[in-house]
Amino acid sequence: MADTYDVLIIGSGPGGYVTAIRAAQLGLKTAVVEKAHLGGICLNWGCIPTKALLRSAEVYDHFKHAKDYGLAAKDFSFDIAKVVERSRGVSKQLNGGVGMLLKKNKVDVIWGTAKITAPGKVDVKDAPDAPKGAKGGGSYAAKNIIVATGARPRALPGLEPDKENIWTYFEAMVPKELPKKLLVVGSGAIGIEFASFFNSMGSEVTVVEVMDQILPVEDVEIAKLARKQLEKQGLKIMTSAKVAKIEKGRTQKVSVEANGKTETIEVDKVISAVGVVGNIEGLGLEELGVKTERGCVVIDDFGATNVKGVYAIGDVAGPPMLAHKAEHEGVICVEAIAGKKPHPMDKGKIPGCTYCHPQVASVGLTEAKAKAAGREVKVGRFPFIGNGKAIALGAPDGLVKTVFDAKTGELLGAHMVGAEVTELIQGFVVAMNLETTEEELIHAVFPHPTLSEMMHESVLDAYGRAIHI
Repeated sequence: MADTYDVLIIGSGPGGYVTAIRAAQLGLKTAVVEKAHLGGICLNWGCIPTKALLRSAEVYDHFKHAKDYGLAAKDFSFDIAKVVERSRGVSKQLNGGVGMLLKKNKVDVIWGTAKITAPGKVDVKDAPDAPKGAKGGGSYAAKNIIVATGARPRALPGLEPDKENIWTYFEAMVPKELPKKLLVVGSGAIGIEFASFFNSMGSEVTVVEVMDQILPVEDVEIAKLARKQLEKQGLKIMTSAKVAKIEKGRTQKVSVEANGKTETIEVDKVISAVGVVGNIEGLGLEELGVKTERGCVVIDDFGATNVKGVYAIGDVAGPPMLAHKAEHEGVICVEAIAGKKPHPMDKGKIPGCTYCHPQVASVGLTEAKAKAAGREVKVGRFPFIGNGKAIALGAPDGLVKTVFDAKTGELLGAHMVGAEVTELIQGFVVAMNLETTEEELIHAVFPHPTLSEMMHESVLDAYGRAIHI
């Protein structure tokens, strides 16, 4: 038998490595098993590299509109290979950083593919690309095993990715050349971010969404404004539509059904962005009797499964499938293991962000969900066009929307579309976690000139006190 650990974590994504570091801080002997890349999908193929791509698109857009700022930019262009290279470089830098953090905190990294063979026992098969001299395959013992294996792209029948004609986010992140025409299936965060990137770089992009609005989890009003701006930029968006058939070839002939009619769209590439599914296979969970539901591991408020000593966190443990949820969930799990009595996570206060242009961010209940829950609400709105900083930035399109309980003044939700809203949303997240009422927000002093002033004005508007509109 190889080393024995207090905590062994399968997967080193945001949930896995953060949990490992917190476990080590609590004095627990800790190891992480990783089969491919430290940092998982988020750092290597998701959150981080996509933001690097989107930043390149944003800068390119600024060149296109240089004259709007009194500037001149001529003969500018881009090299898609260099854009991708920068994105991969950002991931590589952070990948190394995760390794340093784990080493600093004395967390062992075991390279390979793990399977739980019994409670407290894990067998690891060597990873073919493990670093030279690294700890690898063998049998390991652990008092507590945490599954943090994340998720992978969901494949729909007839829309199975083939890496050549039909891409997932893996292929979309490293295009060898820019497709002239592109179809994106799915308008959640992943689909809209890639649609926004390729559109900005010059591809002719069509988005197909089966629901009646893009960004289906967002507030209807915010989603409509986002759609309006994206279509203004040149995206073609088809809602209440589905892909019926794809004929592959040098170009892809895609039959799309919408409004009782079928339209054939010919494109170079198709991106399938129809969600993700948890990586629960091959881990020994079924043999152990670990309960799963709809492709995810069932856990309690502290990450525990129905099998003693086995836990799960992050995407593999179900929605919302977000890196920051995984991190916080992992910390709660390991603190509970250490006997620290942490507070359960309130999933209703987890922010969601989409980094398209314009950005979209939200937390809490939408107006519709608040009303459906039987709440009497007060709703505040403030448009970007009324904010001096937004106008100075050349970003006057957007909206900040707040939803309050009319009886108690509780902030039920906040929803935004526009420049930098993914940075602004945390202000409302903190407010909700502190159980802040409208009165406290009204009396808070916001700096001027900033975009954050719109947050204040939105609160004021909910109570008939808006100043600047």
